[in-house]
Amino acid sequence: MTAVPAAQPRVAFTDEMKAEFKALLGDRFTTAAAVREHHGKDESYHPNFPPDGVAFAASTEEVSAVVKLCAKHKLPIIPFGTGTSLEGGVAALAGGICIDVSTMKEVLRVSPEDLDVTVQAGVTRKQLNEHLRDTGLFFPIDPGADASLGGMASTRASGTNAVRYGTMRENVLGLTVVLADGRIIKTGGRARKSAAGYDLTRLFVGAEGTLGIITEVTLRLYGIPEAISAAVCPFNDIRGAVDTVIQTIQSGIPVARIELLDEVQMDAVNKYSKLDYTVAPTLFFEFHGTAAGVKEQAEMVAAIAAEFGGSEFTWATRPEDRSKLWQARHDGYYAALALRPGSKGWPTDVCVPISRLADCILETKKDIAESSMLAPLVGHVGDGNFHLVYVIDPDKPEEMAEAKRLNDRMVDRALAMGGTCTGEHGIGYGKMEFLEKEAGDAFAVMGELKRAFDPENRMNPGKVVRI
Repeated sequence: MTAVPAAQPRVAFTDEMKAEFKALLGDRFTTAAAVREHHGKDESYHPNFPPDGVAFAASTEEVSAVVKLCAKHKLPIIPFGTGTSLEGGVAALAGGICIDVSTMKEVLRVSPEDLDVTVQAGVTRKQLNEHLRDTGLFFPIDPGADASLGGMASTRASGTNAVRYGTMRENVLGLTVVLADGRIIKTGGRARKSAAGYDLTRLFVGAEGTLGIITEVTLRLYGIPEAISAAVCPFNDIRGAVDTVIQTIQSGIPVARIELLDEVQMDAVNKYSKLDYTVAPTLFFEFHGTAAGVKEQAEMVAAIAAEFGGSEFTWATRPEDRSKLWQARHDGYYAALALRPGSKGWPTDVCVPISRLADCILETKKDIAESSMLAPLVGHVGDGNFHLVYVIDPDKPEEMAEAKRLNDRMVDRALAMGGTCTGEHGIGYGKMEFLEKEAGDAFAVMGELKRAFDPENRMNPGKVVRI
């Protein structure tokens, strides 16, 4: 089990405090055990640490009021969107108040002519794209889960489209943030570039709620492509699949998605989603552009794949077929767990320079083959990012120890190759030790920033950096 970092001593939550929060929010503040339990855990194996109470805020001003009340009583504050994080980021390690922004679901402004939009933090990516459906625009960042856009900004999320459209880091133009003392600030703006002062927007994007609570997000939008086509291609071996990815990226082909599933994951996907793809290392592709451009991209990638042992492409061009294909990919985590009923998942990820991707994956697969672990592999390999899910029984110490050993080796390998301990899952408290190793002396600077923004260590304490 990942060691739980020490947070500050727990402040006793009294009936008098509860009455003050009730006076502020009425029935939108609760201490019901079931609600607290729901808000103390994410989608991973990490244990449940419920908060003392849950505040359902409806506006930036209400978030500010709750934060000021928490400051008055020295209570920790944990932001919550949809709870789909994977490294313990929502755990209330020292108790306190969870501020749930899921009811903040208003699309505040859409500017089709400027290709941008401003939303409240609780708007999810699917809700936004549904809202945009008649504008000819879409928001491309797709981490799989229907996560809140505030949470996606807070964890610097990415996903299957990142190879073409980037991550939340590249697509957040501005933020509204509530600081630890309740002040409301706005960062960035709608201009596509600025040289004005410190880039506070990028500081809060990826801070995981440890510096402030994101309540509104201004985002880039993109035109829906004229043509979209998806394809599946199995390979004789995983090196051939990875070498195809490397050659595709190095050739400058603007592929929109390029996903790797190993043979274990393909078997899981077939069983879970009732598909009949070849059980072999497989690439999922998607191409965006004009009809002629998509055709040219597909032909170029097919030629590269054939050179490295890829079979014929199986195409999905109708929207419903593409949706089924990508839904199967997004359900990969649950498909992996279904291979062992009653199990839990220890999901993890790393990202390396594209030239080292094949070495990192093959050495990782060798470790798994020599162990007793069931660990399907998937990857947003177009940007050097891949994931494992160790399918475990958390009640078996030997399995937890083996998963930790393999995970440590994988992360150390990625760091030695010039990579990072996480491409998109974030740090939470599950990967704090790796962040310290990766960042070196800069880790102490992160701590100094944390103290400057949150001197009492009340904003999601025990996550990202040690205070």
